[in-house]
Amino acid sequence: MLIEIRNLTKQFRKGDETITPLHDVTLDIDRGEFVSLMGPSGTGKSTLLNQIAGIDRPDSGTVTVAGTEITRLSRSRLARWRAEHVGYIFQTHNLIPVLTAYENVELPLLLLPFDRAERRRRVQIALEAVDLVDRADHYPRQLSGGQEQRVGIARAIVADPTVVVADEPTGDLDPATSEQILDLLQRLNRELGTTLLMVTHDAQAAAIANRQLRLDNGQILEIEHSLESVSSQTERH
Repeated sequence: MLIEIRNLTKQFRKGDETITPLHDVTLDIDRGEFVSLMGPSGTGKSTLLNQIAGIDRPDSGTVTVAGTEITRLSRSRLARWRAEHVGYIFQTHNLIPVLTAYENVELPLLLLPFDRAERRRRVQIALEAVDLVDRADHYPRQLSGGQEQRVGIARAIVADPTVVVADEPTGDLDPATSEQILDLLQRLNRELGTTLLMVTHDAQAAAIANRQLRLDNGQILEIEHSLESVSSQTERH
């Protein structure tokens, strides 16, 4: 089991009100799974993603990734762990405007003990994976929205992370570009064995995953194992 979440609870204070987006959540995710997570806005989908990515800590419960209980790590050790093990795909790309596509993809590697030659090798592989080698020297302003998101995906996979988390990766894209990005995520999972956890509000996007979850009232519900829907989507394309 790659990810083991046990009795996870997270609360926030909003004025005099206590909000509990995650309540006693228990969840297992296998290595190589592609999991989608749906739910109404504000239900805590991104909160769960941030717990798995080690960006935020729970009020109670544990998160264990590849045998490391990350909820026990100090802040500095957690930062190092995150750099080595987590790739994050954002809705709004979060590219640095003054850096080229190549330099944006290389950024996570600067936090790791790789020399220049190894960084170059990894960036090349990541750009090849998202079919953007010919755009390596372009700046974000010279790229389309879909190309920017592909740069973001290359950046997320460049360090060969244990898990990639994607927060509404098609939320800012038109339908045709969204389909291209979803196809790319599916291919990364299928061909590279990337473990993916994707938050989305789009039922069609969620259907490409081989496992679908829903978060509602602080609880995780299993929708279905949708291998057949993945096959039908693949045939459609």
